[in-house]
Amino acid sequence: MASRLYTWGQWAVRRRGRVMAVWLLLLAVVGGLGITLHGKVTNEFSVPGIESQKAQDLLEEKFPTAAGGVARVVFAAPEDGTLTEPKADAAVTASLKKAADVPGVVNVSDPARTGTVSESQRIGYADVLFRQSADSVPETSKDALSEAMAQARDVGLEVEFGGSAMQPKTEVGGPAEIVGVMIAFAVLALALGSLIAAGLPLVTAVVGVAIGVLGVQFVSRFLEMTSTATVLALMIGLAVGIDYALFILSRHREQLADPDTDVEDSIARAVATAGSAVVFAGATVIIALAALAVTGIPFLTIMGLAAAVTVLLAVLIAITLVPAVLGLFGERLRPRARRTERTKDTESAESTKDTQSTGRAAGSWGLAWARVVTRKPLIVLLVGVIGMLALALPARDLRLGLPSYASQPSDSTQHKSYDLLSEGFGPGFNATLTAVVDTSGIPAAERTATVTDLRTALAREPGVAAVAPPVTNPDSTLAVVAVVPKTGPDAQATTDLVHRLRDNAPAMAKAGGTLYIAGATAAAIDVAGKLSDALPLFIAIIVILALILLTVAFRSLLVPVKAALGFLLSVAAALGATVWVFQNGHLNGVLDIPSAGPVTSFLPVLLIGVLFGLAMDYEVFLVSRMREHYEHTGSASEAITHGVARSGRVVSAAALIMVAVFGGFVFNHDPIIKSIGFALAFGVFIDAFVVRMTLVPAAMALLGRHAWGLPDWLDRITPDVDIEGAKLPQRALPTQDGEDRADGSEGEAREEREVAVR
Repeated sequence: MASRLYTWGQWAVRRRGRVMAVWLLLLAVVGGLGITLHGKVTNEFSVPGIESQKAQDLLEEKFPTAAGGVARVVFAAPEDGTLTEPKADAAVTASLKKAADVPGVVNVSDPARTGTVSESQRIGYADVLFRQSADSVPETSKDALSEAMAQARDVGLEVEFGGSAMQPKTEVGGPAEIVGVMIAFAVLALALGSLIAAGLPLVTAVVGVAIGVLGVQFVSRFLEMTSTATVLALMIGLAVGIDYALFILSRHREQLADPDTDVEDSIARAVATAGSAVVFAGATVIIALAALAVTGIPFLTIMGLAAAVTVLLAVLIAITLVPAVLGLFGERLRPRARRTERTKDTESAESTKDTQSTGRAAGSWGLAWARVVTRKPLIVLLVGVIGMLALALPARDLRLGLPSYASQPSDSTQHKSYDLLSEGFGPGFNATLTAVVDTSGIPAAERTATVTDLRTALAREPGVAAVAPPVTNPDSTLAVVAVVPKTGPDAQATTDLVHRLRDNAPAMAKAGGTLYIAGATAAAIDVAGKLSDALPLFIAIIVILALILLTVAFRSLLVPVKAALGFLLSVAAALGATVWVFQNGHLNGVLDIPSAGPVTSFLPVLLIGVLFGLAMDYEVFLVSRMREHYEHTGSASEAITHGVARSGRVVSAAALIMVAVFGGFVFNHDPIIKSIGFALAFGVFIDAFVVRMTLVPAAMALLGRHAWGLPDWLDRITPDVDIEGAKLPQRALPTQDGEDRADGSEGEAREEREVAVR
């Protein structure tokens, strides 16, 4: 692999103008398509085959007027007033009359007639039913509905909106995300010691992310895609794009520290060595994200594939556009501290000494850290593992779900409507369930009695606050019964109630009908259950994948096992911290979390897939330097300290960049994006600094030479990918007479240059 990438890197440098032109042309074409021909993203997380989705499909087929989106308009009188006062009552009636004229509205309920007014008479609500599905209600109709309530607001009433049709749009690019990118730039500047060098990874990453995100928007014209898919592609693409460019750039500048190094050769070697690790690590991220397809959940599959394509673009940019840009800047990227104004006769010897001393200085803290960790490796390993397990403890109580309006920002109309409904009627009015009964198999004369008996049975269930009268479609083959729980959508009691209500299905089946329990709350419960069932298989696939890939990369059995165990520790710790914050309600004020609730149902699967790829990034970059040194010296202990000293700085910088980018999304107003950003930021931080930089060196020290062992039979069938660059062409070094001389050993070349000078 390294030899081919070396040739590829040379080609990219020599054809840098064409390479940059191709990428800019691709950006222009994809950008134009994404901006002008983009589709519409959805905020619904539906899963074919689950009970709630079957019910929704049945409603759309047999009772379309009951399948449309609902906007729940909540009215609240001042503390000293009521909605029954003549002035307030007239304003509500007039506003609802205007709402009936909004395009797409097919029915508007009347609070006075339906009794949806609280006992205090201060809070009430009306349901506005649209012809379109909830996700298809246009923004113009929502705005018109809001404007229709002007008369109610004019008399002093508070008007807020909830319901399935009022899902807020997911937006990115706010101040927090920008701050995250600025922190990433600061980390790059400190790590590279150059503002020009720091800007390059950001520029190349932005090109890749722009192509990826705009491409995803264009594809949304043909595939149903959630808004979270676009944000995930942006989040991951930006983070890995910066990191991959950083790995190649830092290796290039490390090589340029030797003043005898040719710029073009250095770029090609950086692409061959660091680029091999980028390709290998990027492949793990892509495969892990694509593996989300095994869950059998379409929206998650598309989400994973969208992010995987963005990562693929980041890899391609790292091995094509990055070397082209490095070639464009040429000598300007050579570290200034390595340059001298000495004569040619003395420059060779003294630059060798300078390179060796500054090389030690550059990795001095990493060298010191590696020596501390490997001095008492067993103690370090035990303390680290125990600490990680302690962080993972809250994950034992993990509950999955989808965020309700209680998780929306406190100043949003959705959150305010949630609070008003809870105050006036109880939290269960935010978790209304829908019992859908297919009565086509029941004799026509018995349908009414059968549905009435069902309503009575549902009302007797513990935890049910109210059951509405049945509503049937025109040919009476489908009945809909609204069931209001006593508890809110995020409560475990509501989940238990849904399962108990579904226990009435066998009795309905005996009568010839089919019962479904549906609604937004039931759908969230069904999605969580589906994802929980898929989690063990997904973890098994990821762990097996890690073992195979790392066995191929390092030709070792123990290194992959160690890496997989470390990855599982990182995932457990990240899930534990996420449960502690989002489910248990800690740090709510600091992170601006309006309400504690279940963890987003697809977050664990997403976290496992993304964190696996990123963890393997750091494992490959760190251990490949250890392997490279071990191959040259045969010393296992020196390989550990050398690997940490050489890679510690860049791995730490890469991890901090990831944390900064992901951390910026923690302050996004969308509760799903917020939780994903936190889980990934925490997971990357723990994995990089605790697992890879601490536990890995300690474990390698305990394993010693055994870490690099591979049985003969496995050695024969394992392909040699050469990510360390052992088979690269010999490096060209200048001789006294000015001609180039090839030498395969950098250390020997330095010694011979010193002899020549003496």
